[in-house]
Amino acid sequence: MACNILLICGSLNQTTMMHKIADNLPEFYCYFSPFFADGLVGLLARFGFLNFTILGGNHLKNTLDYLTSNQLQVDPGGKARAYDAVITCTDTLVQRNINGKRLILVQEGMIEPEGWLYQLVRRLRLPRYLANTATTGLSDVYDIFCVASIGYRNLFVRKGVNPDKIYVTGIPNFDNAGSFSINYFPYRNYVLVLTSCARENFKYDDRLDFLRRSLEIAAGRQLIIKLHPNENFARAIKEIKQVAPEAMIFTNGNTNEMIANCAVLVTQYTSATYIGLALGKECYSELDLDDLRQIMPIQNGGVSARRIADHCRELVNTPDAEMAMIRDGYGRKPGRRLADLR
Repeated sequence: MACNILLICGSLNQTTMMHKIADNLPEFYCYFSPFFADGLVGLLARFGFLNFTILGGNHLKNTLDYLTSNQLQVDPGGKARAYDAVITCTDTLVQRNINGKRLILVQEGMIEPEGWLYQLVRRLRLPRYLANTATTGLSDVYDIFCVASIGYRNLFVRKGVNPDKIYVTGIPNFDNAGSFSINYFPYRNYVLVLTSCARENFKYDDRLDFLRRSLEIAAGRQLIIKLHPNENFARAIKEIKQVAPEAMIFTNGNTNEMIANCAVLVTQYTSATYIGLALGKECYSELDLDDLRQIMPIQNGGVSARRIADHCRELVNTPDAEMAMIRDGYGRKPGRRLADLR
């Protein structure tokens, strides 16, 4: 009998990652859900108070549009059927109906630095989602955690994640940067600026100063600014017109292809920086580029989704009795024989 797999989406990046993994599980019935939450958080999301997160706003709209346009089977909240396994891109919030199921966590991209909020969450045992992706992996409710690189594996282990659950598979969307060089984006050799939605997430962002520094880096070259999909476009465009009126502004489009065609990449806090580094672009970032190079996703020719699917297949096919022993700390961990796949 074919098994049911639930893939929980979020941002468009997370959603496309889930789609690629599902494409490598043809023998299973795969269903997709936009990100969802229980209790008070779920209630706040339904009333629109969390539209700046993956629970609503542009993230939710983009996910639903993508699922619809690709004719994928949607089960909001995973409520319509029983599932044999769940794949998700975040454990900063774990929904009640997936807790206890065979669960695979996939790293979504860049992990935020361990700032003061992260320290507060750890010390006071506050909800992990308050520190966003900085607390990725800390729930320990999953069976397998697929990560981007050995550098990230070491980072997660240092944070206290169980090393026996971590598999270095690479992650979809970041494992084959060279493929983006073949594209139809019409511009070349410009300075590309990628903004963030820090302000929408109630973080500090001196946007005018960032734009001025970007203009200095451009030094007369064409400046293209790609806005983050979840930021306030009207405010951002007004600021750009004030500081860099000649800049070209994009509110949508394939960011990776834009990176592939640029001469210089300027970012704030975004996983897209890894694409620029992998392509050997001249990069500027609010983050330390040497640190990012140490942990950047492995480039494996785009096989990460297949590796993750193989681990899912192994997990689903593990007998219940053996699964219970593994979770109790005995026996081999599911997918061990796949850990060294290249």
